[in-house]
Order: sequence, then C-alpha cells, then structure tokens
Amino acid sequence: MHMHMQLTPDEAARAAAPLAADATAIAQWRRRREEIAGAAGAHRVELLRAASTHIRRQVLATINAAGLGHVGGDLSVTDILVTLFDALLNIDPARPSWAQRDRFILSKGHCAAALYSVLAASGFFAAERLAHFAAPLSPLNGHPNRRKIPGVETNTGPLGHGLPVGVGCATAAQIGGQPWRTYVVLGDGELQEGSNWEAAMYAAQRGLGGLTAIVDRNRLQQGATTADTNELEPLADKWRAFGWETHEVDGHSHAELLAVLAALPGERPRAVIANTVKGKGVSFMENGVEWHHKVPSTAQLAAAMKELAT
Repeated sequence: MHMHMQLTPDEAARAAAPLAADATAIAQWRRRREEIAGAAGAHRVELLRAASTHIRRQVLATINAAGLGHVGGDLSVTDILVTLFDALLNIDPARPSWAQRDRFILSKGHCAAALYSVLAASGFFAAERLAHFAAPLSPLNGHPNRRKIPGVETNTGPLGHGLPVGVGCATAAQIGGQPWRTYVVLGDGELQEGSNWEAAMYAAQRGLGGLTAIVDRNRLQQGATTADTNELEPLADKWRAFGWETHEVDGHSHAELLAVLAALPGERPRAVIANTVKGKGVSFMENGVEWHHKVPSTAQLAAAMKELAT
C-alpha cells in the first residue's frame, strides 16, 4: 500500500506545509561549491562523483517511501544535475527569485525526485521534506510546480514544454542585455514532441548563445527504446541542421560535462547530447525499460544502497 495513504492528520499537515530555505544546507552547499571550484581536475571529479552518489541514494529512498516515481530516468540524469548545481549554475538558494540568477529547467519533469533531491542538497528547502514526496497536498508533487517549490522556474511534466519556455527565458536575457544563462534538460524520448523543434529553430534564428539544451540520452522511454518507438538518429546532425552548436559527451563523466557546460557562450545556442544509462549506478536497474516507473521493493532498495555504498 502507498505509505502516504496512512498519514495521520498531523503528518498530513506537515506534508502540506510551505517549503522554506534551509540555512544549514545552504551553508554546506556553499562550502561544497567552494571546495569543488578550488579542487584540481581529478579531485574535483571525485567530489562531484561523491555528491552524485548521495543524490542517487536519496532518490532511491524517496521513491521507495512514496511508492511511486521514475527511478530509471532519475538515476540517468543525476550526474548532469549535480554538475550544474554543484559546479556551474550562478544561483543563490537563499534568494530563489534573484533577478540575475541562471535559469534551470528540467523539461523531463517526471524525474522530479532527482530534481527535488538536488534542490534539497542545495538548501532550497530541508531534505527532511523529501519524506513527503507525492503525499496528498504536498508541494513536492510528482511533477515540479513553480508556485510551490523554490528553485523551480516553470511547471513541467507534459513533455515538450521546457525548451520553449527556456527559449523565452534566453530571449528575455538577450533583449535585456543580461548575462545570465538558461539551461534546459530534456529527455531523449521527449524529443519526439514537435514543439521542441519549433523552439530549436527559433533559438537559432535569434542567435540565443546564452541557451544550453542538454539531452539525457539514455535511449529508453516508457515501455520501449526510443529507436523502436520513433527513431531519433542522427540526433547530433538534427541539432546541427537546426543551427545549434552541438556536442556529444558521456553524461556520467563529470569532467566531460564540466568542460562543455562551463565554456563561454558563443553566438549560437548550444546542444549537449549526454549519453547516459537509464538506472545508472544500480546494476539490476541499468538499461531496464521496466525501471521507467517501477518502484524498488524494500529488498531491492537495500541491494541498491549496498551497491551505491561501494
């Protein structure tokens, strides 16, 4: 049975309470950012890898407790999110509406557990609130809501909407002569939505150099491979044909992600195809299409945690 069906009235009230910044977590995040920024190459990667392992463990515990989620895609996108939040994004969790912040949009909004885990680790709200993921009336819904969750720029879940909104953000920065950048993470199956390609065409037309689209290329979507559903290849050539500066990287290599995402913007929008593994980090979940939204049992959670502890 879904554990949140058994909440007491007091527990339900706590689950529904508004989210607030966690000063202790923010201080820890700032120290972690400083340590990562000051570390040499190999040590920097080691620090980011440790942060990713923490997030993967948090994701698994969160989904197991809630009885729902999209664990496979959460695990495939984790290294991308950690690289952005712990090393790159110009943000201030104490001021989520700071006008000069970089804008980050998780267009594949069904992977909310990974985003929420990273937001909590950054101090946007207390990590204890992850225990209320998907509880009745909880602000931590199965898909992100900008009105309820600090750090969320736009509501996502219906696929194909995040990149168009990101194009709007980048256009606003361009018109206003502002230096902040916009990053959008998309699922690869999501690219079967035509709205993405309309947005891509417009972004190139306007020369939105401050916009970066990152594709979580795990090659699986709900129920099947992307190739069997609607083939995307040659994907890099498609982005190039739409006028984007295009890169292909290992989406689990923090070094490769850092190198391409930290590069100064050019005159064209940037597309990064991050080749990933669905369920990354847990052997029995990796490349398993059933783990798109399967929930780990207590025994599977213990086995996964053991793997992630080594």
